[in-house]
Amino acid sequence: KSGHIGRKMAATLASTGTAALFVHTGEAIHGDLGMVRAEDLLVAISNSGESDELAAILPVVKRLGTPVIAMTGRLDSTLARHADVVLDCGVEKEACPLNLAPTASSTAQMAMGDALAMALLDARGFRAEDFARSHPGGALGRRLLTHVRDVMRSGDAVPRVAPQAGLTEVMREMSRKGLGAVAVVDEGQRLHGIFTDGDLRRLVEKGADLRVATAQEVMSRAP
Repeated sequence: KSGHIGRKMAATLASTGTAALFVHTGEAIHGDLGMVRAEDLLVAISNSGESDELAAILPVVKRLGTPVIAMTGRLDSTLARHADVVLDCGVEKEACPLNLAPTASSTAQMAMGDALAMALLDARGFRAEDFARSHPGGALGRRLLTHVRDVMRSGDAVPRVAPQAGLTEVMREMSRKGLGAVAVVDEGQRLHGIFTDGDLRRLVEKGADLRVATAQEVMSRAP
């Protein structure tokens, strides 16, 4: 399960300001090792630290001069001996009743990966605004990256009527422009007030005669 953890760890790092990609050892020994450069840092994840694929990769990575951080449960493993830094993810036993399926060990690796990502986030001074830039489709991204200019209406897109306009014209203008409000402006386009669909509902509740009312009579002058 180390591959799943590595993939998740790379995604967490990338979304919190540290460029990262996941390379599966099975693919790395058949060409994907070309993604690794000397200026990179390789985080190798293996509970036993003795997988054949890792054993084949480590000498090549060392010749490149790429530093290696090992996340392993065995400090005397091949992976640990080849690493520049070893992070002990060892557990006393797995949560699995058979002590076979990766459970406690995979949880320890996941926690260590998250801890690394958060330490880097803090060291970089990563902010909520930075997080939002890599999450433009999420609620946080929309909240932090959306500005008034992105959603406002301007020019002819703004519903507007003259002060003397009747309510029929007011409602048609709101429907035509697709907004629930209309600006009441004079010939010089100076704003006198605003009328909303909420104002219309309140007039209906009061039993007002909508046939004779004008925009200037029912508008809100200080909305």
